Amino acid sequence: MTAKQTAWDWIAGHEDVLIGAHQRIWEWAEVGLQEMRSSDLLTSILRENGFAVERGVAGMPTAFVASWGSGKPVIGVMGELDALPGISQKALPRQEPLVEGAAGHGCGHNIYAATALGGVLGAKAAIVEGGIGGTIKYFGCPAEETLVGKVFMVRDGLFAGVDACLGHHPGAANGAYLGSGNAMNSVKFEFFGVASHAAGSPEAGISALDATELMNVGANYMREHIVQEARVHYVIEDGGHEPNVVPPYARVWYYVRAPERDLVDQYYEWLLRLANGADLMARTTHKVTFLTGVHNGMQNRVLSDLVTANMREIGAPAYTEEELAFAREVGASVPREQKIARLRTGALPDSEDLADVDLNRRIYDPYAAERKGGASSDVAEVAWNLPTVEFSTTAFVTGVPGHSWQHAACAGTSIGRKSTLFASRVMAGTVLDLLTQPELTAKAWEEWRCRMKGRQYKSPLPMDLKPPLDQLPSQ
Repeated sequence: MTAKQTAWDWIAGHEDVLIGAHQRIWEWAEVGLQEMRSSDLLTSILRENGFAVERGVAGMPTAFVASWGSGKPVIGVMGELDALPGISQKALPRQEPLVEGAAGHGCGHNIYAATALGGVLGAKAAIVEGGIGGTIKYFGCPAEETLVGKVFMVRDGLFAGVDACLGHHPGAANGAYLGSGNAMNSVKFEFFGVASHAAGSPEAGISALDATELMNVGANYMREHIVQEARVHYVIEDGGHEPNVVPPYARVWYYVRAPERDLVDQYYEWLLRLANGADLMARTTHKVTFLTGVHNGMQNRVLSDLVTANMREIGAPAYTEEELAFAREVGASVPREQKIARLRTGALPDSEDLADVDLNRRIYDPYAAERKGGASSDVAEVAWNLPTVEFSTTAFVTGVPGHSWQHAACAGTSIGRKSTLFASRVMAGTVLDLLTQPELTAKAWEEWRCRMKGRQYKSPLPMDLKPPLDQLPSQ
């Protein structure tokens, strides 16, 4: 029996453990830096299986690193833990919250976390059986949605010495997307003015909300003169409480995204000047709180090809009539014209042929290497330091928008569970390839060095910046 088959058999024989973790994390749906039960569960299972676990790493209570084995190579596997606020959802094909107003796994990180668990435990079984050398590490990464976890973990050196790193994000297709994503800064601006009666003595007031709105107007004009892949978007978190009081305090939260890190730096400096200008116009003062930042993504084709080969060796899951009917009803919640529009702007090479497909079983070659921009991920911080791949397996219905109740619903069904088990096998097989074929790791590093030519990694975080634990609710 091959090492891979040993790993895959272990996963098949322990589906209850993996699916148990998958479902409980889905039910708990804990938001960033609050994933205590999810972290407790994962570390408990890892300890029971012989892993040495270090918790509370990089100043975050829910972050952890679990290690097993010794020596080189060191292969890392990432597990993301957090859910999204406000999209609680039952495992139903219609919108119905599990808990009204609560969080939900609309990005499928319950699948991400459980896949990493299956990957390392399956690989460990094969390592023991075959006497394979090397070290495997599970990185428990909180708060990906706010781009916090991995950025602080990388800055604090937790990925140092890792030879390659793998992650699995559930998606609507099976494959490795090679596009880069956007670099980003997350920052809050607080404006301070003077309260006054808005009708009786407006001349005595200094409106912090005026400053916020003036800054936002400047940012909206700024958009006309930045590269088209860039994104500058914001929410006003506090703008006053009643019209009859000049707001003495206002706060706005910005994301600044661009396809290269140096462009983010330029646009961020521009934004800082807009805040200064708002002070001049409104007579306010302001405070800047930098929360986090990330680089643009950097996938690794050598690792992507390896993942794809393992997908094809295993074969994509088949779906029951019940699962197909569920997916069909979920798909019907999105107007057909919207689905087609999303597919046309997507990256899949056969997107035009997917209008009538609900669950996509095709396994794609690594694709869309030329694409830049869009969303951001803290996986990029790992990728700028060592060869990294994040691949997808089908868990969601084709053409449905991300961060949605539809995604949360699918992540809690057998469709999502099949994604976890398939991806766990892919993960374990790829880990074993890297442990037993050192030439693959060498090729991945050769590609990484080529991509990094002329670039130098510098953490976007100040060395004294701490994770935003002050945003957590008081206990």
